[in-house]
Amino acid sequence: MNSVSRLLKIGDGLPLILPPKSGGYWIDPPLDRHVETSPTSSSPSLGLETYDIMERDNEAKIYQEFFRHRYHHSFTAVDPSLGPLILSVCLEEEDNRLRVILRMNECSLHATFSVFLFQNFPTAVELAKLTEEDILSNNEESEEFKHFLSILGQTVKLRGFTGFRGGLDVSHGQTGSEAVFTSFHGREIMFHVSTKLPFTDGDTQQLQRKRHIGNDIVAIVYQEGRTPFLCDVISSHFLHCFIAVRRVKRENGADGGDGGAFQVSITAREDVPPFGPPLPNPPIFTEGSVFREFLLTKLINAEISCYRAERFSKLELRTRSSLLEALRSELSSRSQCMMGNSAPPTSIVAPPPEGGGGFIENFKVRLTDHTEVY
Repeated sequence: MNSVSRLLKIGDGLPLILPPKSGGYWIDPPLDRHVETSPTSSSPSLGLETYDIMERDNEAKIYQEFFRHRYHHSFTAVDPSLGPLILSVCLEEEDNRLRVILRMNECSLHATFSVFLFQNFPTAVELAKLTEEDILSNNEESEEFKHFLSILGQTVKLRGFTGFRGGLDVSHGQTGSEAVFTSFHGREIMFHVSTKLPFTDGDTQQLQRKRHIGNDIVAIVYQEGRTPFLCDVISSHFLHCFIAVRRVKRENGADGGDGGAFQVSITAREDVPPFGPPLPNPPIFTEGSVFREFLLTKLINAEISCYRAERFSKLELRTRSSLLEALRSELSSRSQCMMGNSAPPTSIVAPPPEGGGGFIENFKVRLTDHTEVY
């Protein structure tokens, strides 16, 4: 069934997103659960306490909290089957226990043991060209879109910005002069708004903007008008999830000076696991504070869930293996140096990427509009 036939079958109420003819994406809510654009007063409201942010890497947080600032021992080894291994051990004298974390290629294992159990201290990632040009060449920000941005965060000046910059230039203005930033439950988020990224006259591909957008994992698509967003309109090896947002009229038929209500739909590649919080039924938000809480939580969880897709899980495994081997090698070399066997090498362990350690920690989010792309 082609896109036109599907639209006719759906009827007057057009969805936010249509799947590509080739398939390969899931959509939430599904088309058979599509609702009219006018919310009903009987729809249940969601409490803020229903939204839970997923954790990206519990083991990394454990090391940060319990080992990094305390005296501990790290032991290294290479197993023929498991590869490089690093075992870190910390004695927590106040609780009479040992805290242990074993880092391997596939995972990390963490446990605590009472010291009374031991008699002796133990040893140890392309774009669809024509539409892409229209999207990336948009420089207009409507009042409606500006209101949406204000819900997401605060517009900040990039020059001299000292918070998490998400890969944007804060010294020389090479990535524009402004961006949208927020702090959400202890997490700093820098939004890459396409209209705020540099525009180059004569460059139909807008490579300055494409460099950021094509390398993102999750994108917010703000829709003005009733044209559905097609999942494959932007082809990219990295973009795995789109969160589409459209402003709709309230029940009384008025837009309202507060920006009205917002309809949400989500689509992701087939190998991206589902993620919360669940969309309400109908998927429409009338309260700005609830909408913000839901959207930012969904955004963070979308990125974390995308990491489990095949492309990123393989990349993470290779990156983790490389970093672990580098760390094991450095620790081993320094241990040999301490015993007087050789001179210490220059550190080969790369510093944590901007914003902290872990895989793809530069949280880069694109805001694009099908008719006005941001």
